[in-house]
Amino acid sequence: MKSLNKQQGFTLVEIAIVLVIVGLLLGGVLKGQEMIKNAEIRGTISEVQGLTTAVYAYRDRYNALPGDDNNAVVNSSSATDVAVGNGDGQIKAAGTFKEDEQFFLQLRAAKLITGTGVKGGSHSLGGATTVAYQTYADKSNGNEICLAGIDAADAIILEAKEDDGSPITGSIIGHNSDTAYGTNSPYTLCFEI
Repeated sequence: MKSLNKQQGFTLVEIAIVLVIVGLLLGGVLKGQEMIKNAEIRGTISEVQGLTTAVYAYRDRYNALPGDDNNAVVNSSSATDVAVGNGDGQIKAAGTFKEDEQFFLQLRAAKLITGTGVKGGSHSLGGATTVAYQTYADKSNGNEICLAGIDAADAIILEAKEDDGSPITGSIIGHNSDTAYGTNSPYTLCFEI
């Protein structure tokens, strides 16, 4: 008879302890993911700032924009693959000069950025880094550093940290079909130089 009355199972205290441990583990994992995302965002911002600084250093040194420099071969310490731009102040992809490709080559030849080739590489959020001359109806035209492949949540964070929060105004423009950061990912964010 005694064996029938003895119940087996967990006590309320044991269940509570397990739930607390599971909650702490989940909280730690979520906080860790948040810390990783914040590091990626900070890294992306630092990369854009570093590239912008390299552009200003090039302009101060050679009195021209990288990619657009019509004396690039003369100014280059290594003339391999470096070609000249047209010197009009616009870093354009169209035409015979391919200034968007020369942009990275000229910065590398001047030893202002690292890497090889005509591509800008990928940024901390995983997409490609490019440069372009953009024209807009509602703001001034200009040269921009563009980061492709950014999802909407990351675009919102970048805008909030560095600009006005809108993809259509300010110094950061988000290129996508949305006029506000919505679910249509990925975005290309372009930062004024």
